[in-house]
Amino acid sequence: MKVMVLGAGVIGVTSAWYLARAGHRVIVVERQPAAGMETSFANGGQISVSHAEPWANPHAPLRALTWMTREDAPLLFRFRRDAALLDWSLRFLRECTPARTRDNIRRIVALALYSRRQLQRLRAELALAYDHLARGILHLYTDHQEFAAALRAAAVMREFGCNRRCLSADECIAIEPALASARPLLVGGDYLDEDESGDAHRFTQELARHCAANGVEFRYGLSVERLTASGGRLSGVLAGGELLQADAYVAALGSYTPLLLRPLGLHLPVYPAKGYSATVPLGEDSVAPTVSLTDDGHKLVFSRLGQRLRIAGTAEFNGYNLELNAVRCRALIERTTTLFPDLHPSGEIAFWCGLRPATPSNVPLVERSAIANLYLNTGHGTLGWTMACGSAAVLADLISGRTPEPEFSRAGTRGA
Repeated sequence: MKVMVLGAGVIGVTSAWYLARAGHRVIVVERQPAAGMETSFANGGQISVSHAEPWANPHAPLRALTWMTREDAPLLFRFRRDAALLDWSLRFLRECTPARTRDNIRRIVALALYSRRQLQRLRAELALAYDHLARGILHLYTDHQEFAAALRAAAVMREFGCNRRCLSADECIAIEPALASARPLLVGGDYLDEDESGDAHRFTQELARHCAANGVEFRYGLSVERLTASGGRLSGVLAGGELLQADAYVAALGSYTPLLLRPLGLHLPVYPAKGYSATVPLGEDSVAPTVSLTDDGHKLVFSRLGQRLRIAGTAEFNGYNLELNAVRCRALIERTTTLFPDLHPSGEIAFWCGLRPATPSNVPLVERSAIANLYLNTGHGTLGWTMACGSAAVLADLISGRTPEPEFSRAGTRGA
């Protein structure tokens, strides 16, 4: 079939690759001048099966309430007259029960494990270079209650094949010696040595080049204006004043997917969660981690990308606002220098923010929509880079009429 992929972030480009490899003729439509220029541009860099505990868990409502007055809060809801945010928030609360949390962990782990295997195969096949490190991910804790909750979550993940190993503070430092200065703060950690890290932007652009060399057509600088439908099927995409047509369509526009599909009567439970990052250039005397880290209490991750350190995280629910908030940017650096006082940047720190498409459960929508030839690949939240290859492989199977390997969906999540 001729398949049109809308969006050239890491989700759209991996979708294009797996669809082309399955034998389809693929065209990708992207408003930016190149691939990976929006949410995939400067994310946290982790391939993190170990980050499978969803935001919606039994502890989340109280934490969110206590954080509402803090401008630098790890999870910040800016409530206003926004029907989409209200609906999303009510769904989020329903996902906070112990039973729902456990089921969502199961589904997230299943897709993330599958995706990591797909990425490893793809990297070997194409000899992709994207500053990747296969040194695991170390979760660290500086609060005893946070650590106790993490131990319980890790036990659930181990049941589903994610072998997070619990560590003492000294064992954390043995894995990542750059944490030695923060020893008085640490109460413990856990570690998954199979996790990885790497530059999602560089990966996306590298893979886009391989896609183009294998016949995928990219239409850059072309904004999708609207979709046309007839008889329960999409009949075309109006983009840049041009009507583009295909046999099947994939909506992989991240947080903007619900806006595009709403006029067709599709109401997706996806809302933008603004995340921040700082990219620190490192000097020869910088004491910085080489193992990717997750600071769960502050909702931050640290990934070494060559001679750069990427610090990323937090979630701000503020609609489609893309303004950099100075307080939240400063909080990234303050926490980083607390943990790594001898970081010694060698140049100017680059700040960035992007809109992560979040579902209330943190389980993405990778499925056929209520419109017969329109497929969804969105809603990955903070795990888009982690789940990209697996989601794309699942999507290619669905479009090709095959049964996907991982079982992770739940009926009724897509809206109608």
